[in-house]
Amino acid sequence: MDFKVVQKEIQVQSRGWIPTFHDVSKEVMAIVEASGVKNGTCAVVSHHTTCSVMVQETSHDVDAFGLEFLQHDLLDIMRKLVPDFREDHQYRHPGPVHAQFGRYVDEPGDFTSLNTDAHLRSIFFGRSETLTIKDGKLDGGEFAHIYFIDWDQVRNRPRQCNVTVMGTTEDVECRKFNNGEIVNTLPQYTDEDKSYNERYDLQLKNRKYDK
Repeated sequence: MDFKVVQKEIQVQSRGWIPTFHDVSKEVMAIVEASGVKNGTCAVVSHHTTCSVMVQETSHDVDAFGLEFLQHDLLDIMRKLVPDFREDHQYRHPGPVHAQFGRYVDEPGDFTSLNTDAHLRSIFFGRSETLTIKDGKLDGGEFAHIYFIDWDQVRNRPRQCNVTVMGTTEDVECRKFNNGEIVNTLPQYTDEDKSYNERYDLQLKNRKYDK
């Protein structure tokens, strides 16, 4: 069986004054199609510690901030969990040593380190998603889109989304587990689980009385 690995980098430009949601669905699907992989996986990963990747339905409607409604709903929730960095010393990070490090690596100013909210949101949300490739197509669900999220608001700058496609160029056998029968994941109670207990008596007597 022929196994193949393909890696590509998608470059995007974030605007900076508000978190940016980049829809990279078309680009990722194009990479999968060009890879020649018929069956396998596709990992979409952020190159940055202030960015995330999510797979979600597109919301279609866009507000005045340029965000789809579902994206802004998500941002509202994240702001409750991790408030926007708006005041000096609002968070412990960055400390003086980290600020000095930023100057050492030629950051344009101390303000670029005031992105603690972006780091924490990335930790909460995660930096990657992995999808299945079936018969040469990305299986993201009926309505799924792939979004690269830049939580960093301190400046506009280019960002990188990494895509790794791995799998076989050949067909696979039937995918149906257990011949496609429904798997019952609900609790299955034994006779012992449902056995009599004398502590039930009061409820049982009241129940008989009610009848």
